[in-house]
Amino acid sequence: METSQTARHSPWHDFFYLMLYCFVATFVFQLLVILFGALLNGDLSGLFSGINPLMETSAAFRYSLFASSSIGTFLLPVLWLQRTNRQVQLYPARGVWDWGYYVVAAAILVAFAPLMNLIGEWNMEMSFPGALKPLEEWMRSQEDIASALTARIVMVDTVDKLLLNLLVIAVLPGIAEEFFFRGAMQHIFSRVFGNVHVAIWVVGIIFSAIHLQFYGFFPRMILGVFLGYLLFWTGNIWVPIFVHFLNNASVVVAAFIYARKGKSYAEFVSDGISYSIIAYLGSLILSVLLGIALYRYSQKKRKYA
Repeated sequence: METSQTARHSPWHDFFYLMLYCFVATFVFQLLVILFGALLNGDLSGLFSGINPLMETSAAFRYSLFASSSIGTFLLPVLWLQRTNRQVQLYPARGVWDWGYYVVAAAILVAFAPLMNLIGEWNMEMSFPGALKPLEEWMRSQEDIASALTARIVMVDTVDKLLLNLLVIAVLPGIAEEFFFRGAMQHIFSRVFGNVHVAIWVVGIIFSAIHLQFYGFFPRMILGVFLGYLLFWTGNIWVPIFVHFLNNASVVVAAFIYARKGKSYAEFVSDGISYSIIAYLGSLILSVLLGIALYRYSQKKRKYA
């Protein structure tokens, strides 16, 4: 009886409860972080008027805020939804130990890096017509706030802080965000639209938009779409988790190297590598070939599974 009841759940039912769990868990975890901040600050009333001072002065508060976002906003709601609806598998793990998936997926990430950098540079140079200048100024201000926070987190020069950054910026978001976006959201929207490709793109757009970093929107959207296809092709949530981890970890390690050399975050961001048109074309061709290889490999695995 329980199985037949859960089978009648509509995708909108699952979406509603996912959002409900997300709201409740986010509220609880943010409240806990505020209370933790009060202990650090010694003044609870000051926290409700703004957390920026603690964000700037307390590394412990910054890390707790990042971790609570991953766990409370993204991870726990999916685990909760899966527990209440066992008829669906939100985080499949077919062929979890098949190293071929991970190697080829990582190779695609590396091969596409030059083109991703080019798209990122184009995105950063975007400007709006006169009527939308106020919107552009607001987006720029939000980007500056996000950049300032990122700089405080990633520009570290000790190994212990590097490891902590890898945990909070690469491991936790890699698992939590993939469970939420590729696991739950992609599954739900595949049922809503009846088309997995539409679902992958819609979730990729949501994944990028929710980060509120508008001048990195298109690279992050492309990453989200790529991660969505990785899950669709492999049927293994740990493949996009691994690639998501690699993507974030590469930034963390690169920033650590810059910090050890005494360089600033501004230098880290501006020191991009320029490629020739041949390199960009090669990046595209190699990425497509590797993508085809991964798709065919996954189809072969499914055929003989």
